[in-house]
Amino acid sequence: MSHSIEAIGHIQSPYKEKFAVPRQPGLVTQAQTRLVLEGNYNSPDVVAGLADFSHVWLIFGFHQNFAAGWQHKVRPPRLGGNKKVGVFASRSTFRPNGMGMSVLPLSKIEYQPSTTLVFAGGDLVDGTPVYDIKPYIGYADAITNAHCGYAEQAPRAQLEIKWAIKHNLVMDEQRLIEQVLAQDPRPGYRQGKPDNHQYGVKLLRYNIRFVIENSLCLITELTPL
Repeated sequence: MSHSIEAIGHIQSPYKEKFAVPRQPGLVTQAQTRLVLEGNYNSPDVVAGLADFSHVWLIFGFHQNFAAGWQHKVRPPRLGGNKKVGVFASRSTFRPNGMGMSVLPLSKIEYQPSTTLVFAGGDLVDGTPVYDIKPYIGYADAITNAHCGYAEQAPRAQLEIKWAIKHNLVMDEQRLIEQVLAQDPRPGYRQGKPDNHQYGVKLLRYNIRFVIENSLCLITELTPL
């Protein structure tokens, strides 16, 4: 049986591409994510009572991967990018129906010019379509003593950040860039190994280039998009 769905709104975030997006929503707290509701959903009525909840679930689409399809087995970054597990034993963005879910802390709700939910943190690319919103309910959603397979421990920031260039960033922008790159956005199979590649990422209003040597991330270039 098929069932069609439509987006209730789209995400505004500092992440302009998939590369360097945090692998979970709570890893980069400096980011701000906004969900702008659209069409029939752009109404204060649909979020009445939601401000009483500290966190919400977002159901969304991995829109930059829709055309790529999916495979039965994938390589989770937490396993070094080499070992395969079934797609349903992973958080891979390449999956049937291309849908994801994240729980985010709700900072506030704005009503002008559009009904907009504002979140702290997030792991969503700018322009991501959102299909549903649900309040996080602690007694139902938090499962103590759960077993989490290969992902028992939360990942920690891995890299020290240094700037090889001068910049005029405001402090919030600098902190966001450093938090993102400290997570080591490279593919899992490159982490912890010698690497002579130069990487680039579109983040905020900038194109950022950097190199990684052992546990040091050196930012070498910062240009406007």
